[in-house]
Amino acid sequence: MADRLQVEIGQCSQTGRKESNEDFYGVTIPDDVLLSTKGIAAVIADGMSGSDAGDVASELSVKGFLHDYFSTPESWTVKTSAEKVLSALNRWLYGLAQREYASSRGLVTTFSTLVIKSTTAHLFHIGDSRIYRLRDHSLECLTQDHRVNFSKRREYLSRALGIDLYVDIDYRALPIEKGDFFIFATDGVHDFLSNEALQGLLVNSLFTDECQPLDRTAQIIVENAFNEGSDDNLTCQILRIDEIPKETEFEYYNKLTALPFPPDLSPGMILDGYRIVRELHATPHIQVYLAHDTETNQRVALKTPSVNYEDDPAYIDLFVHEEWIGKRLSNPHVMRVFPPTRPRRFLYYAAEYIEGQTLRQWMNDHPNPTLSEVRLIVKQIAAGLQAFHRREMIHRDLKPENIMIDSEGTVKIIDFGSTKIAGLEEIARPLKTHHLVGTLDYAATEYFRDQPGSNRSDIFSLGVITYVMLTGKLPYGTVNSKRAVRHLEYQSAWNANPTVPAWLDAVLKKAVHPHPERRYAHLSEFIHDLSHPNPELMNSRPGPLLERNPVAFWKGISLTLFLINIFILYYYSK
Repeated sequence: MADRLQVEIGQCSQTGRKESNEDFYGVTIPDDVLLSTKGIAAVIADGMSGSDAGDVASELSVKGFLHDYFSTPESWTVKTSAEKVLSALNRWLYGLAQREYASSRGLVTTFSTLVIKSTTAHLFHIGDSRIYRLRDHSLECLTQDHRVNFSKRREYLSRALGIDLYVDIDYRALPIEKGDFFIFATDGVHDFLSNEALQGLLVNSLFTDECQPLDRTAQIIVENAFNEGSDDNLTCQILRIDEIPKETEFEYYNKLTALPFPPDLSPGMILDGYRIVRELHATPHIQVYLAHDTETNQRVALKTPSVNYEDDPAYIDLFVHEEWIGKRLSNPHVMRVFPPTRPRRFLYYAAEYIEGQTLRQWMNDHPNPTLSEVRLIVKQIAAGLQAFHRREMIHRDLKPENIMIDSEGTVKIIDFGSTKIAGLEEIARPLKTHHLVGTLDYAATEYFRDQPGSNRSDIFSLGVITYVMLTGKLPYGTVNSKRAVRHLEYQSAWNANPTVPAWLDAVLKKAVHPHPERRYAHLSEFIHDLSHPNPELMNSRPGPLLERNPVAFWKGISLTLFLINIFILYYYSK
């Protein structure tokens, strides 16, 4: 059983009856690491005949995509990576055409790409080149031509790369099977070979006793299109799925446990060049030690897994992912994780040592912080969270215990154990782990409903932290069951702290709304509203006075009762 994706490629491109070849194609099969996290990419493009430099456009788009796609963060999904790259390529081609050719049609090309990652094929398509799939001798066209037909002899591309400042790319994802064939063809091929004819050529070439190599099969298809009267450039690529990555649980577990758990560590011990100074923190799940790097003379924090989970692959998987995340984030408000500079004999990782206190400790020391102090801390937490969100990561366990404040007042997020990584979620694995939702008091309500989280889930947690810092209480009290989530009632921050302005309470209420779609969509919006009263929130229908301002409510009741008593005394005194 293969543990990696394996494909075979065949391709052929000919100028045909035209003077030059405006088609271009390419394939990138990266090394083991990127093969898993980014996949394999195959592209075909056909420069538009009516453009000034269609050949340049097709070549630039293919080369640019294959370079830039594999340069995007490994944490991004295929869809996010490809769409961002194609959007940038489109703007670049459009802008270059304006400068070099003073025309919006100077650099225009069709573009069709197939990215195969793990067990899924992702198609991105614009124009009239095509991608087919041959499975069990049956051919299916997976793309739709973007053409406008004025007559039999007048057809125009309705959509193409570089034709406008904005681009609309078709996208679809479908599972792959071992033995699948994906065929790429420009219009010089598919306009002169019907689906039935193309299917017949493929079956006769690939599944008869005289089975042809993929390069030769692609050449046969091109030659047949030419013989059928093709007057255009002719390009055909064929990609065959030879192996699909699929590990057994045993194989996956062996990979995770390639490094053993370290022994119990005590001051003075040396582990792979790190001299242990003292234990900083220990729970049933992990140990953290202050250590001295004997090579660099640097103080670091060593995080080691707990032997309680030595035979738990789900736990080990999360521990390994925590290091993976830390090495890919660079932000002053996120704890740095250092890549190993020498061979490791045990499973652990080294991170920056933060001398300070957790936010929970700070909150205990500052039970009545000023609004300015709260804003300063929350803004820094949000800056760290944005580093996660920009890479399509959701933290999922934001709480005061996972936030440190160093001696300079800099706030840092220190724990990534529950983080969801969109790009890695696309990789099929035999190990199924339960979604961790962090500490219940700070977990977004959708997790209790077994719904997937989003960046709004992290905004909920940050909203709860802000609320607790200002009031010392939770906005919904203690939530410990799915049943309780159905009957949540927001408790106004005024109930615990009458100094909280009404406009700020409205901000907190929106940030921790039980329904994600009614929360802030972006951290930047929440942070802005923390310092600037939002008229839209203030103009919304106010709640009852008892909830909005209990002091004013009871003063009003007392005044009413006083006036009633005065009236009664006056009436009976007559």
